[in-house]
Amino acid sequence: MPQHLHQDAALAQHRRPDVLNASWEDLRAFLLCTRHQSFRNAAEVLGLTGTTLMRKIDRLEEELGFKLFLRAQSGLSLSDEGRALLFDVEQMERLSFNIFRRASLSTDTRGSVRVAVTEGPGNFWVLPRLIDFQKTYRKIMVDLRCAMEQADVSRLEADISIQLERPTNPDLIVTKLGRLHIYTFASEAYRDAYGVPQSIADLRNHRIVKQHGVQLDETGYARILGLESLEGIVGISTNSSVAVLYAIERGAGVGFLPTSAIALGAPLVAIDLGINYHMDLWLTYHKEFRNSDRHKIVIDWLKSIFDAKAYACFRDEFIHPNDLVRLMAGSCKNYGLQGYTAPKPL
Repeated sequence: MPQHLHQDAALAQHRRPDVLNASWEDLRAFLLCTRHQSFRNAAEVLGLTGTTLMRKIDRLEEELGFKLFLRAQSGLSLSDEGRALLFDVEQMERLSFNIFRRASLSTDTRGSVRVAVTEGPGNFWVLPRLIDFQKTYRKIMVDLRCAMEQADVSRLEADISIQLERPTNPDLIVTKLGRLHIYTFASEAYRDAYGVPQSIADLRNHRIVKQHGVQLDETGYARILGLESLEGIVGISTNSSVAVLYAIERGAGVGFLPTSAIALGAPLVAIDLGINYHMDLWLTYHKEFRNSDRHKIVIDWLKSIFDAKAYACFRDEFIHPNDLVRLMAGSCKNYGLQGYTAPKPL
């Protein structure tokens, strides 16, 4: 064993009583520093200043008797000792989550269920149907989080998640809900004023409304459009699906939305550029929730409202937006975009 490891081991043995003073709060701070590779970013999550967090890590290192991180201008990297500690702390975190998760389980159909879903489907598909669900299941409170940031159900950020990336954690149950097909749209007013692009190359002569987000491929637009850069083409870039729909409807430019947009009542024009892009939707929850009646009710309900047999827009095969109008007439009548602020601006 190298001399410095002998020294670290001896110091750790000497400080063994002090190690008992290391709190879970300190160890969680270590985990977040590891994941973010930055004191500043980890401090934001913890609600601390960077200086306070650094002092916390300094104290933890002193109590343990060895350095956890190698600190450089480029960020934090784990030391050999920190890497060895990481596995045990992650196990502690996983077990602590299991304790809280099991405490929330019940055979009762009363209580709350936290559902996280990407913003567009959350606002325009799940929410309208959730109103009817709530009328039937009065004792279940669904806490609906609509955001592009993916919620980690294994860390109790949500009970159930509908997301664009398929998780690999073996403790999770993962089911494909359906496929979200993306197409090019513009408003009728934009078409009348500027025309619509006739080809991908013709997009250079138009303005694009672009969405960016954690679960979206930032290089996807240029790659799919076959362009080296979008510089000078993008007029508005936003992380909000609602804002994209609003901007396109108001004539800000050409943009990309789910193929169901027209079928649900948005006054838009589908633009045929030969682009057929899709993303799969994954329903994710911890296997422990199979034993909770209220969670099973919500899970079965979510599966039913994304059923591709009932809702053609979620089928694996591409269906043109104009053809979806006939196939989804019932959805438009009962849960369409009529009355939403975005497509019907004052």
